[in-house]
Amino acid sequence: MKLTSMPCTRLANSPLSLLIIMSYPRLTTEQMLRKDQKTICRQGIKVAISAIYMDLEAFLQRSGLIADLHAFCQAHNCDVLVAMTIFFNTHNEPVRQLAIFCPHAALRMMICGVLECSHSPSLKLTPAPSTHPNLQAYLQGNTQVSRKKLLPLLQEALSAYSDSVKIPSGQPETEGVCREQADKDLDRAGSSLVPGLSQDEEEPPLPPTPMNSLVDECPLDQGLPKLSAEAIFEKCSQISLSQSTAASLSQK
Repeated sequence: MKLTSMPCTRLANSPLSLLIIMSYPRLTTEQMLRKDQKTICRQGIKVAISAIYMDLEAFLQRSGLIADLHAFCQAHNCDVLVAMTIFFNTHNEPVRQLAIFCPHAALRMMICGVLECSHSPSLKLTPAPSTHPNLQAYLQGNTQVSRKKLLPLLQEALSAYSDSVKIPSGQPETEGVCREQADKDLDRAGSSLVPGLSQDEEEPPLPPTPMNSLVDECPLDQGLPKLSAEAIFEKCSQISLSQSTAASLSQK
């Protein structure tokens, strides 16, 4: 697979090449979902957002898909799974689709309602047929809304759902904090103490590294910048759109 050797303009003008490079029919459903995934967590509700580079209809026709989605959510402690499919159609136009899988009806309806009614940005969602009551599929008319722009809308939906759920009396509001965040806080608290010493006897911090050190602020300290398939697709989509606009203006 030589993705870096092919210019973005060629990818944008070759939908079949992009489908061959980005599709992964031999992977299992879990591998496809984990290949390009982000998660958000609010008030104990965890949402996984996976980018899938194929047609949503083909993805939904995978054998045993619903059972795989249930198993994925259980294995990763997810309450909601959002699949964002991305591909180029035969007219060299980007196509985006959404699928929201959630066994909790109230939570699923809240998320779908926020996404459907959003105006900033507007996703221009059109409901698509779905054969399972726990899954809602959409055609996304606004292809400029990427996963990065979708995350704030999902966070808004989780906040609205949390506000609609009454907290039982006698329970503090902090009890709904995500389990992973609580584990991280415990790890940080434990690592801040030196074994055998109390917090008051903690060793003093080391002196700061001189600013003129040869290794200070080295551009490669954090490694080479990471490129995701989502970022590559966004760039190719922008180039394709600008070329189409320029061509239409020249014809006029």
